[in-house]
Amino acid sequence: MKVLIIEDELLAQAKLESMLRLLDPSVEVLAKLTSVKESLLWFSKNQSPDVAFVDIQLSDDHSFEIFRNQSITCPVIFTTAYDKFLLESFEFNSIDYLLKPITESKLKRALNKVRNLEQHFIQNKLESLTSNSPKRILVKKGGEIISLQLDDVAYIFTDHKITFIKDTSGRQFILDKTLSELELDLDTKKFFRINRKYIAHIQSIEKFKSDNGKIKLYMKPEIKEEVHVSKENAPLFRNWMEKP
Repeated sequence: MKVLIIEDELLAQAKLESMLRLLDPSVEVLAKLTSVKESLLWFSKNQSPDVAFVDIQLSDDHSFEIFRNQSITCPVIFTTAYDKFLLESFEFNSIDYLLKPITESKLKRALNKVRNLEQHFIQNKLESLTSNSPKRILVKKGGEIISLQLDDVAYIFTDHKITFIKDTSGRQFILDKTLSELELDLDTKKFFRINRKYIAHIQSIEKFKSDNGKIKLYMKPEIKEEVHVSKENAPLFRNWMEKP
């Protein structure tokens, strides 16, 4: 496993590297970086690691600025002494959030998540050979990564720039992708982009009615706010609902 460590405290940096090698002797630490500036330069010149362990408060800025200024695709495990950044970390590639001091058991759990994630992508690649659309999607609940069947999805929506997914039983999860990115992968026979905020599975639409040229939807699980299909997309929506 190829690992990148971004940590400005040299003692914490050395301790993390030592614990990683103890838990998995095959770990290869590609680099140990200490700042946002240094990290941006490294990512611009190197291939992504299998996972990056990233301290949030670095010497020159919050490490979130790395991800805002560079397209980074690898899984990220954030490390910090504070829990106040937990929600913000989900906007990026976070698969775990480790509070300092990092214990061996928590680090072991995080490494297992990375391995499970790799296995999931291998499985998705195999599935793509026989199907144009994925059957599962990775979602987050607290600090856990869950593989959710797409047929169990009711709808996907955004709130304060975070993407959420609600399943048919009413459970809510967080996603790393935007609605526009998800549209490219979802089965268009089952999912429809209702508006800028919602993508719905056909099974979640309980009923609908005309509303001044728009279409008002009644969803399950119930949504407290009103959800409409625009006048422009109303004919497309009706055709989609009528398809066998």
